[in-house]
Amino acid sequence: MTSLHPLRTRLNHLRGAIALSPLMLTVLTIAFVLVADNGTFWSIGTQIFSGHALSFAGYMLAVFFLTLALFSLFAYPWTVKPFLIFIVLLSAVTSYYVDALGVIIDRDMIQNVMVTTMAESRHLITAGFVAHVLIYGVLPALVVAWVRLKPRGPIRTAVMPVLTCVVSLALAAGLLMADLKSYSSILRERKDFMSSYQPGAPLVGAIRYARMVSRSTNVEVASIGTDAHKGPAYANPAKPMLTIVVAGETARAQNFSLNGYGVDTNPELEKLPIINFTNAHSCGTATAVSLPCMFSKYTRDDYSYEKGISTENVLDVIQHAGLNVAWWDNNTGDKGNAKRIEMRSFTNEQDPRFCDAGECIDGVFMDALKAYADSITEDTVLVLHQMGSHGPTYYLRYPPEFARFAPSCNTAEFKSCTPEEITNAYDNTIAYTDHILAQTIDLLNANDRLATSLIYMSDHGESLGESGLYLHGSPYFMAPEQQTHIPMILWMSDAYKDRFGIDEACVADQKDKLLSHDNLFHSLLGMLDIQTAERNPSLDIFADCKLKTQVANNE
Repeated sequence: MTSLHPLRTRLNHLRGAIALSPLMLTVLTIAFVLVADNGTFWSIGTQIFSGHALSFAGYMLAVFFLTLALFSLFAYPWTVKPFLIFIVLLSAVTSYYVDALGVIIDRDMIQNVMVTTMAESRHLITAGFVAHVLIYGVLPALVVAWVRLKPRGPIRTAVMPVLTCVVSLALAAGLLMADLKSYSSILRERKDFMSSYQPGAPLVGAIRYARMVSRSTNVEVASIGTDAHKGPAYANPAKPMLTIVVAGETARAQNFSLNGYGVDTNPELEKLPIINFTNAHSCGTATAVSLPCMFSKYTRDDYSYEKGISTENVLDVIQHAGLNVAWWDNNTGDKGNAKRIEMRSFTNEQDPRFCDAGECIDGVFMDALKAYADSITEDTVLVLHQMGSHGPTYYLRYPPEFARFAPSCNTAEFKSCTPEEITNAYDNTIAYTDHILAQTIDLLNANDRLATSLIYMSDHGESLGESGLYLHGSPYFMAPEQQTHIPMILWMSDAYKDRFGIDEACVADQKDKLLSHDNLFHSLLGMLDIQTAERNPSLDIFADCKLKTQVANNE
């Protein structure tokens, strides 16, 4: 303790000698964040303004003054430190994911964060993340807290923040007007530029998310498909029907060997009589958006969070028709899809074969699925929401015997792995999904009591380092194909095809057709012969593929 006394004394003297006004502390903090927490922002800007240094400088000054205009409104003695500490910590957290993984923190990403689980989010808190936040967040925040504020008179204290806001806005406007045509073009064409600005992008995203949630606080869910009823296929069924809809997680079509990928990631499915749709695309790039969208009646262009939570989905319509509908989840929840149907979570199962540290791999479904199929006495639709290939801990998504592609990345810290190791770990997850799907199909095919089918569709894809991007969640306008091109697979037993009059060859003719999550709602209804005005035949891949006897019955 004695040895610390001289240091404490010197720090106290230094603190007494250095005093900053709230506005100066705000200016210095903005400058620090702009320099230290905006690597991606500077990198994109340097690329855009290559050869136009003066124009670049003017734009960056405009961004600085716009930020100062907003932040100066908090530059009062009683608010400035808490606000700036929040800004410093926020910028440190978001800049790590933006600079290290290429993630964009917008409204949809914030929505994804808000609905995630602790088990999922803990994998993102790595040693590199902690070190980054300590250096660029905690230490600067301590400096902000330590600095002594210079006392000002009451009039100056009250007037200076407002005056600074007005002057800063004027300066920013003047700088932008100096080259408005160029700056406007950049903002229109390079939306990724300002989307990478810290802390502006996450603050705007948080405000948009709060507005979105506030508009839907007291929403009432509108019923749809109340006219739904069973078609002729249910008139004299020889066997009960079981259709399994597998909602995949983070599987991208590019890494399916069924789609021509050079690594054998689908050795089991390629031996089965499946239809592999090669050109399917997702509604969003994150589970919180894609999962409710894919089961909704809305197309991607029409879908919104508000519409999604205020309207029943295809599972409700199927239930209205009198079928038994259930949702089994091994992920972060159903995202509102299963609110009105039977729901079971597998994430906290205690099966040592498949579950460890609060998470389970998808093999956890299989024993329960066999028992469930053996007990079915009525027509049933079951959704399996997979853990699938969710990153960054790909190595936790498959058992050791499925570590086929080596060396693989066995950490969430991607910078510690080579591109080959990251891809190998991801390919192992796809191979395990291949096994789970094949095992499920074999189980269904072996059950002679039922007419069975399976349709698999991933919620979104994944980036594995292409163009500096990792994981998923990029805004759709700038999302690479790896995050939106998804696998889609269909299998039907002979008993199922016979009962529902499905011409398999006709469906297979559409395997290369442009499809998307838009088709799932309507195709499920067509596949299941659910009669309702909600079904749009133009989006139903089965609409023109019913055998003549079935068409005649429908008429």
